[in-house]
Amino acid sequence: MSPRLTGLSGLPSAVRRPGYDRAAHGFGILHLGLGAFHRAHQAIYTDDALAAEGGDWRILGANLRSRDLPDAMNAQNGLYTVLERSEQDRARVIGAHGPAIGGDAAAILRTACDPGIRIVSLTVSEKAYGIDRAAMDADIAHPAVAADLACTQAPQGVLGILVAALAAHRAAGTAPFTVLCCDNLPDNGALLRAGVLGFARRSDPALAEWIAETVAFPATMVDRITPAVTGRTLADVETMTGHRDLACVESESFSQWVIEDHFPQGRPAWEAGGAQFVRDVRAHEAMKLRMLNGSHSLMAYAGQILGQPHIREAVADPMLAALVRRHLRAAGATLPPGAGLDVAAYADALMARFANPAIAHKTSQVATDGTEKLPQRWFAPSVELLARGGDPRPFAFATGVWLAWLAGLASRDEAPDDPRAAALLDLARRAEGDDAALVAGVLALPGLAPEALRAGAFADTARDTLSRIRAKGLSAVMQAELAA
Repeated sequence: MSPRLTGLSGLPSAVRRPGYDRAAHGFGILHLGLGAFHRAHQAIYTDDALAAEGGDWRILGANLRSRDLPDAMNAQNGLYTVLERSEQDRARVIGAHGPAIGGDAAAILRTACDPGIRIVSLTVSEKAYGIDRAAMDADIAHPAVAADLACTQAPQGVLGILVAALAAHRAAGTAPFTVLCCDNLPDNGALLRAGVLGFARRSDPALAEWIAETVAFPATMVDRITPAVTGRTLADVETMTGHRDLACVESESFSQWVIEDHFPQGRPAWEAGGAQFVRDVRAHEAMKLRMLNGSHSLMAYAGQILGQPHIREAVADPMLAALVRRHLRAAGATLPPGAGLDVAAYADALMARFANPAIAHKTSQVATDGTEKLPQRWFAPSVELLARGGDPRPFAFATGVWLAWLAGLASRDEAPDDPRAAALLDLARRAEGDDAALVAGVLALPGLAPEALRAGAFADTARDTLSRIRAKGLSAVMQAELAA
């Protein structure tokens, strides 16, 4: 058995390694959420920045709950391999990370209070924040938010930890860190700022005022397809590096990071890795959320119904590919004109990325957390199209596919991987085959779909799509949809 990856010696020459002395650089970033995406995205940009311009910008990573990944990284001195899948797979060892924290909220808070930490970045998934998107406020019904408001001195959740750490900086008279959200949320900087301020207002109004005046929350757009690690990933990394790596990750070759350039306490030279710094991220963010993520969700739910385990198989289905193209055109039509976006070229690039035979991105992975993802991917652009007199049919069709997938799960007594799984299953069971009731019930869930979509043409199309899929099967419905 190969030795664990604990150092850089003994790596084959084909494996790229950090271009700097790790020990010469201190830690300036605390990152919450050590999932595959961060390790294949922001950490690589930081690795490039350290190689190009140095600085005390290494990363201390943390998971709020799980210890598995932090333990794996600590056993490897923070080193891990990124396996880039393309026509020629490439391996790269990342050195930007240092000690990692797993499942210890108190240790995370202590680290965030360190004046040397100038950026706290996050990839914790949409559902972990505890933010009411509709109200632009902390969601006091969220379990972590409610618990932390009741015990602000020992927070366990994202908002509670951020607010407690910022309070400590204010009390000590030290400059606060910049808060950098890297999750797929609309206007993510402003959204996280609203959540933090909403929490702080309820615990310390004066602190909330200080945060509003002092703390930066730049917006970002992130893009890189990062499948779940499999046994093949582990085996291929071991073959290419000569080491076992239990913290490795795989990704496609494409990567994009667009960042609002607002970092009062400084930042790494992320542009060395190709990051784009702009004054306004929103157009780029909308393009990615509505085109890439929106069509990804359509393929995920349709692929699950059709028995296609990976996105690459889903997009290889000619009918589904044609409907994905239609979805991309509809999403592209909602983007702001004059923003310099080449929507047609982006759509072509997406189709090629989806079809990459080297990327085994599971449809089941993309299908998770629909109630968190679909409001910005399908429902927001639908409302905009309706307001302009446009036709949101592609989004309504996708909604019908999602509900058909949900109805299929309910019929097998399976729960979706979704924070509202219990409510979705209850609605599906109570509908008892009444498709109109299921559509109405799901779209009426608080904070999910805007009022304009709950009746009229959008709801009718979603119901009609659901009914036809249940009666004739998805393949027949896709064929009819394309012929219409």
